[in-house]
Formats: sequence, structure tokens, C-alpha cells
Amino acid sequence: MERMQQIVGQARAAFNSGRCRSLGFRMQQLKALERMVQEKEKEILAALKADLHKSGPSAYSHEILGVLKELALAMDKLPSWAAPQPVKRDLLTMRDEAYVCPEPLGVVLIIGAWNYPFVLVMQPLIGAIAAGNAVVVKPSEICENMARLVSDLLPQYLDQELYPVVTGGVPETTELLKQRFDHILYTGNSTVGKIVMAAAAKHLTPVTLELGGKSPCYIDKDCDLAVACRRITWGKYMNCGQTCIAPDYILCDPSIQSEVVENIKATLQEFYGEDVKSSPDYERIVNKRHFKRILGLLDGQKIAHGGEADEASCFIAPTILTDVSPESKVMEEEIFGPVLPILTVKNVDEAIEFINRREKPLALYDFSNNKKLIRRVISETSSDGMTANDIFKHSVVPDLPFSGVGKSLLHPVHLVSTFSHRRACLIRDLKMEVVNKLRYPPGSQKKVDW
Repeated sequence: MERMQQIVGQARAAFNSGRCRSLGFRMQQLKALERMVQEKEKEILAALKADLHKSGPSAYSHEILGVLKELALAMDKLPSWAAPQPVKRDLLTMRDEAYVCPEPLGVVLIIGAWNYPFVLVMQPLIGAIAAGNAVVVKPSEICENMARLVSDLLPQYLDQELYPVVTGGVPETTELLKQRFDHILYTGNSTVGKIVMAAAAKHLTPVTLELGGKSPCYIDKDCDLAVACRRITWGKYMNCGQTCIAPDYILCDPSIQSEVVENIKATLQEFYGEDVKSSPDYERIVNKRHFKRILGLLDGQKIAHGGEADEASCFIAPTILTDVSPESKVMEEEIFGPVLPILTVKNVDEAIEFINRREKPLALYDFSNNKKLIRRVISETSSDGMTANDIFKHSVVPDLPFSGVGKSLLHPVHLVSTFSHRRACLIRDLKMEVVNKLRYPPGSQKKVDW
């Protein structure tokens, strides 16, 4: 308890000193973070390999490249992001200076996730630094190699008082959440998300949650199944299915179910070869607890492909389930693993009805050559984001919002705005007092009529 108080208190004292408010300081810290990523690339890749069996090329593209792009964008746009933004004035304020001034929130807490343990800590950290905040960083303890590395590296490159790292598990996080922060960003599951929100409520601290959900994927009969299944296979089995906006299940007409299965099987062989387990491009489940949870979802299911598993290495082969019942266990929770259920629906009407009966998804995917059908799916459903005829792509367009609906809450793509307060400012002079007499007592009908 005392240790957490000391860490947060030190960060608040450093913030109150005002040194992180200047653009020069923020830019200096962002450049230092960029240097860290570039100089320690091998160490970062080694930690990803140890924790998730991520190969060099995929680990670089999934984790490091995104961080470097975010850093480049932040350093390029920081002056304009931090600049006062003039607003329109009316007749009574036309002589005044009125603008919105973005200012830092204070001390923020970032609780990272284990499925992308580097990028999901670094990207919000970049936004918080660019906005001028002090940041307490809590990497996920589940990826212990990455947590240890982040704890070792950040103090070597960044201001140690402003950007401390806290490692540990549930006890350390529980104590950390007892402290007062000015904003908390958490990436993970809804169970812990509720705990974070409850702790934050005691201090009326704003919270941003990235919680995932079951993202449906509808395949229309009128589409190129080979292309659709290749794109779905890539998005589903990337990172061994441990991606928050991965397709969670497929909805399709019964007449094309077997063809969908065969196309996915062919793509899996194209991607990972005959022996998936030996492929350097196929990751592993993060730990034995999640391994057992995912295997439990297969009980009583019809396995059309895959199903092989090795607990010692936390390997689960890419798996396809067919003729899945909507009431089955695999449809009750986010799978977050390499298991893809296929449910059959008669038409798009039934697909839309099925989607709308469930929690609003984080992502929704629709594969069809019929643009009218795609627009109908968009207009008659609700989700955080939607991509037609591909996977994930809505999440990588900088100007598209990335904020959730219902239980699927995500931080905005513009993280600087997440960690900034838009302060309303108006500056006027002491002249033209005659105009102000209209608002002063004593009141009269003449003043009202004017």
C-alpha cells in the first residue's frame, strides 16, 4: 500500500512541477521512446517469442511497426494537436478571444493487455505523453517476459518520476487501483473491467475500457468464397485467435457451409503448411489456464477441422466447428482462441436478427458482392466498427472512430484526445461597459425588450 502511494505520489509531484507540459519536453520523451524501440528491437522480439511464440516478422509487424508509426504521427502532429482551437463567436462575444485549449488530465494509469503485450501498452503511453500527462504503466503479468522488459527499459529512456512502471499480479493491481488517478485506461476482459470501474468510481475517476466481445462474420452466398475465406482465416487465426476484433463466429447459408470449411482448410495449409505446430508463423495460447478454457469450449461440438492440442506447449490447432447451436457454451463467451464456430442461417434477415439478439459486438464483418445488402446490414445492426469484405481494416484508418457500444468499449484512435481535457477559454477586455449595463440590476422591461 505504501509503495503504491509513493509511486503515484511521486508521479503527481512530478506532474505538478509542470515540466511535462511544455511541447519541447513531450517531444523529447517521444523521441526517447522511439529510440528505445529501435535500439531494443531484438530484446522486444525475444520477449514476444518467449511469451506468445511470435515469430520475428509477424511480431515486428503486429507490435513494433504500429508503435513506430504511432510515434511518428504523434511527433508530426503534436504542435497542431496541442494548439488552441478558436471557436465561433456570437454578437455579444465578437470582440472577445474564444478558444478551446487542450490540457493534460494529470496522472493517468494504463493497464496493458497480454494478447499484444507491447503495442497495447506503448500506444496509449504515446498518447498520454503527447497530451502532457504523468503515466503509471502496469503491463500484464501474464506475459511475464514482456512485463519484465518494459519495467527494465522505460526507466532507461524516459523520466523515471513521471513514467514509473509497476509489475506484479492481482495484489499489486488491487493496491494500485486504490490510488487516485485522473484517468484510467484498461484493456482486457469485462470481469476485470467491472472491478476497474468500481475502484475508479470511489474517486470519480474517468475510465476508458477496451473489453472485446463476440464479433460476428456474415458470409453471403453472393461473394467470392475463396477470397472471403482467405481473409477470414488470416484475421481469425492471427495471434492464435487472441485478438479482440477477430471474427468470433461465422453466419452463412447451410448450402455453402461445407464450401466455407474447405476453403478455410485450404487457406490454413497455404499459411501454415501440413504441420501447423512446426510453423514459425503460428503462435501459442498464452498460458495453461486459457488453454484449458478454450479446450472446454469444444466439448460436445462437431469438429470439422483441427482440434489437436498439446498442453505442454499450449498449442491448439486452428479449429473449425460446424452445425453449432446458438445455445452452446462456445457461443456464450468471447472465444479468444483459434476456434471458429459456423452457424447456419437461411438469409440475411435471420443473420441480422441473430446479431441483434446478442450483445452489441466490437466488430462486425460482412462478405458480399451486393452493396445494397452490405448497407442494409450496416443500417439494421449496431457495433463499434464494421468492415465489409475484409477483416480489421476499419480499425487502422486514422480518421475513423474506434469507440465502443454497450459492453464493447474501446479507446478512441486519437489517444491524445482521450488523455486531454478540452478547456473552454474566453478573454475579453474592460471596454464597452455600456453594453454590459443591460445585464446588471436593476432589471426593467426596457432592458428585456432591447
